[in-house]
Amino acid sequence: MLDPTTTVTPPPRPALALPPRPALRRGVWALPLLLSLAFVVAVLTWLRSTEQAELDEQRAELITDALSLQDQVSQRIEHEAALLAEFAQSLDRRALTPETFAAAPEVQQGLHRFWVGLTWLDASNRIRAHLPELAPRPELPALSSSGLSAHLLAPLASGGALIARYSPTDMLRQNVPWWLARKYDVRLVDSFGEVIASTTEGRDLGGRESHRISLEPTLTDGYLELIARDLVKPWYRGLPAAMVAGFVVLIAAITWMLRRQVIDVSRAEAAWRTEAAWRSAMEDSLTVGLRARDLAGRLVYVNRAFADMVGYAPEALHGLIPPMPYWSPDSAEAAMQRHQRNMAGEAPREGYEAHWRRGDGRPLDVMIFETPLVDVRGAQIGWMGSVLDITNAKRLEERERRHTETMAHHARLTMLGEIASTLAHELNQPLTAISSYNAGVLNSLQRPDAPTTDPTVLRALQRLGEQAAHAGRIVQRIRQFLTRREPQLEACSLNHIVEGAATLLRREFDRRGVQLTLTLDATLPAVVADAVLIEQVVINLLRNASDALTEQTGGERRIEASTRGTPDLRFVRVDVRDNGPGLQGRRIETLCAPFYSTKAEGMGMGLAICRSILEAHQGALDAVESPGGGAWFSMTLPVDLKVVVAAPEEIA
Repeated sequence: MLDPTTTVTPPPRPALALPPRPALRRGVWALPLLLSLAFVVAVLTWLRSTEQAELDEQRAELITDALSLQDQVSQRIEHEAALLAEFAQSLDRRALTPETFAAAPEVQQGLHRFWVGLTWLDASNRIRAHLPELAPRPELPALSSSGLSAHLLAPLASGGALIARYSPTDMLRQNVPWWLARKYDVRLVDSFGEVIASTTEGRDLGGRESHRISLEPTLTDGYLELIARDLVKPWYRGLPAAMVAGFVVLIAAITWMLRRQVIDVSRAEAAWRTEAAWRSAMEDSLTVGLRARDLAGRLVYVNRAFADMVGYAPEALHGLIPPMPYWSPDSAEAAMQRHQRNMAGEAPREGYEAHWRRGDGRPLDVMIFETPLVDVRGAQIGWMGSVLDITNAKRLEERERRHTETMAHHARLTMLGEIASTLAHELNQPLTAISSYNAGVLNSLQRPDAPTTDPTVLRALQRLGEQAAHAGRIVQRIRQFLTRREPQLEACSLNHIVEGAATLLRREFDRRGVQLTLTLDATLPAVVADAVLIEQVVINLLRNASDALTEQTGGERRIEASTRGTPDLRFVRVDVRDNGPGLQGRRIETLCAPFYSTKAEGMGMGLAICRSILEAHQGALDAVESPGGGAWFSMTLPVDLKVVVAAPEEIA
């Protein structure tokens, strides 16, 4: 395989003893090229000067014609204004009425010229007469519909005014001479370049010479623009035939002199292309990534398989030096040390593993084999690496390991469940006996004929009986839960359940320095649930919060437990918040996964069992980051299981 920078050279020819040629003769082949360039420059200069002269002549003629037309248009507008003023002066003397106004000769003549409307206003600026009327009369000419309209104003001696609207387009067509209309496109435009009137429509005026001149004060904000119809042919489009003839001779001479060199170059290029095509086909067919680096560690070549493997285009990788974009940020320092070791020639021959990161952020595990890269002279110019993607193999290996650990853990938990069931069965009898003996002692001490007993002893015995009964209920519920029986549903107070759980954990919280605050809603309705199982869920949430606070050092340790209901009172909710380290990006699905635990001694079943208990009650368990820092666990229960038809709504 050839290096991409290597030049393919033909076989050496026998050397001939020829005298060296002078430097001037060796460069004679370039003389026709220099002459042709000089000829081209001369012709282009002449064409450019000719074009500039024609443009100057056209521009001077355009300015002269524009001034002449401006004078004609201004005189015509001034003449019309004078006629309107004379008619306004004679209007009062002739005592015209609105009915006889249209028959006045001045009105008829103006409408037959280029007036499109005439309005008579009285001293209060009310319209006394307006022509033409809404229904045009046949004796009046049709109004022009092309372009915009302008107006002339003549005040009346008795107050009011005459306003004559006229068509600038018709005015231009009547005043532009025919010989001027053949040479130019004439337009009236305003200061914003908007066309008021034009002698032509739909013509492409781009790239033509034009001149604009103001019509003020005759026409306010009006400009007369002349655009030449004859376009001066650009100089680069007027190459004469003599230039082509001269080029034929020069190109023939240059082609003959360059023939031998072109043949040699073509042979070398064909050989190189063939070799490059073979190499490209072989490399593209590989699934192994290939990369070549120079002695400085710069990437000089990567194949398609390598680019697809790391998720970058080959062009984006060429020329890069360490650190590489596909190195994992977590192991960038180790990757740099490994790179320096490889550049020193100490790469292990059996290969080594590396952890990279694709362009889209996905992890990538690879096996790399390095070998020296040498040129045609045998000198080392860099390193060639073969890269194998072992991500799937590592993933399967890790999955197999986790599966083995999970099966072993599951077996231990199965055995633990059997032991727990046995213990629940065995402990039930001693607890029943304790309760019986305690009841007997209490009955004996409370008989009328019994000696006087200290009230403290009686209260202690009563509390002993209550705790023994409570322990018996817990053991009974655990046994029923392990034997997959339905929970014992009954109406219970969620506030009493939370208070009972807090009472059981109060001494443990005091020992750990944890401050527990209860915020209970007194208007909370009773819920239909298994009070013992729900109490175990609350205890588990409070204990988990306490364990999280115990792991942090320093600062105040606070836990807040609160109860509340939804506005429609269909669901109730218990929130447990702490100011500990928080969830650290973990979601409730991860926390409730079987065998997942953040504690070194945890079995990963507490939250999973809590979630199962709540789902058995058609409730839900959720966890988010607390706004003030820490974790926020919440459990939601329906008030009445009989009316639940969907998942509980999320409480804001």
